Amino acid sequence: MAKKTVNVAMVGAQFMGKTHSNAWRKVGMFFDLPVEPVMKVMCGKFPEELAVAGKYGWQETSLNWKEVVKRDDIDIIDICTPNALHMPIAIEAAKAGKHVVCEKPLANTLKDANQMLAAVKKAGIKHMCGFSYRFAPAVATIKNMIKNGELGEIFHFRAAYQQDWIVDPDFPMVWRLKKKHTGSGALGDIGAHITDLCQYLVGPVDEVCGTMQTFIKKRRVSGSDTGITAAGHEKRSGKMDTVDVDDAAVYVARIKGANTLATFEATRFAPGRRNFNSIEIYGSKGSVLWNQEDMNVFQYFNRNDPALLQGFRRVHATDGGHPYTQAWWPTGHIIGYEHLFVHEMYEFLMNLNKKSVTYSTFDDAVACQRVLDAVERSAKSRKWQKV
Repeated sequence: MAKKTVNVAMVGAQFMGKTHSNAWRKVGMFFDLPVEPVMKVMCGKFPEELAVAGKYGWQETSLNWKEVVKRDDIDIIDICTPNALHMPIAIEAAKAGKHVVCEKPLANTLKDANQMLAAVKKAGIKHMCGFSYRFAPAVATIKNMIKNGELGEIFHFRAAYQQDWIVDPDFPMVWRLKKKHTGSGALGDIGAHITDLCQYLVGPVDEVCGTMQTFIKKRRVSGSDTGITAAGHEKRSGKMDTVDVDDAAVYVARIKGANTLATFEATRFAPGRRNFNSIEIYGSKGSVLWNQEDMNVFQYFNRNDPALLQGFRRVHATDGGHPYTQAWWPTGHIIGYEHLFVHEMYEFLMNLNKKSVTYSTFDDAVACQRVLDAVERSAKSRKWQKV
């Protein structure tokens, strides 16, 4: 018997549009699903960016997302646009009764994020925010270890998300460096990921103390406003524009209801760090270390090991017993960044008809946004702020 189909429309055709397209195309190939996703429409801002739609697997294209959202033959809206567009698209999708997948951060501001949450709650539709690193097999395994008490009482959560793509002062102005488009800089872009990992793994942040820094305050206007590399930005005017978001954010936090201290660093000014998303968790029974640049493994220290054999062991999280790995390759045959998004869509589709879901919802995204908002308030006041 043929599976029921669900038609997907995606808004956004750049970096995240590419990753999500790959995920929608691959998820039914590798996982057994209760429904079959159909890649119906890719929406974009310019005709030239939609030239890839057929190659990516989309049946149609549109320059008008508002019309697509209202179509009766669309079931899921996937939002992969710059941050400022998340709210209007999500709210219109909710009003039209469509399920919503949205990239992080959920919105430019906490106020906007709350409006989005209220809209999807009122509509009674399924909603997911794309905190993709939750879906790494190693991270999912660490989550289970903490849940089962294998690390004991958690003393420290330490996270650093470090990149280097704008260290060059000649790197031009792009949308990620303008507050009206993105809300915040490194804080919202990559700080959101490590904040979510903290709240997912060890518990909700209760209060924060942070600081933010913009190292290069003026950049040359580019002929393009997209991308996270210098490629494609060769055409630049002589006009300079002001960077009005943070290049780096550093903050410390206390975890609600726990004797846990957390530290966070989100920066785009760490030369040599391409996408170094790392977490360290230290507990009374043991410790774990993981980073995205070597995402298939994590380090594990167990205090119950014999004294003469104690040390960090390297755990390869590709064995069949680790979450998601049964769908992929034999043990030791690694997976990559793109697979996290396949896992993300797998979780969303598996839970379409379930009341309780297993993925990061808009509720989680708003909880993350509350922390980001508190960090900004703390940086401004130079004082601790409650979340």
